[in-house]
Amino acid sequence: MSYEHLKLSDLTGKVIACAMEVHREMGNGFQEKIYQKALETEFTMRSIQHIREFHIPVYYKGLLMGNRYVDFLVEQILSVELKAVMELQPAHFAQAINYLEAYNIEIGMLINFGAPSLQFHRLTNKKFKPNK
Repeated sequence: MSYEHLKLSDLTGKVIACAMEVHREMGNGFQEKIYQKALETEFTMRSIQHIREFHIPVYYKGLLMGNRYVDFLVEQILSVELKAVMELQPAHFAQAINYLEAYNIEIGMLINFGAPSLQFHRLTNKKFKPNK
């Protein structure tokens, strides 16, 4: 099946390739922060522009409640959230989608390094509003 018709397919393909390389080299069993540093290294080696732990303020009724950090913002347009768990849960997907909505990012990824095989999911923000 071809994914070329999907928005940002080239970029998501590059991110998946980086994640696969990290998982191939390291396997599963490490903490999320270790995979985050390794993936950052791989992004840098492949000249993929990224911001690690991108700050997202969280508001309630116009008041700042605190801050969250998406693991990576890639090329200023793709949110990448990492996990290192044996099995992804619905709460992991909800968290990644909340990040997309909080920063009005259209496409995101959820990548899990904790399973024996790398797991990755493409997410779409159904509430996305293009900038005019």
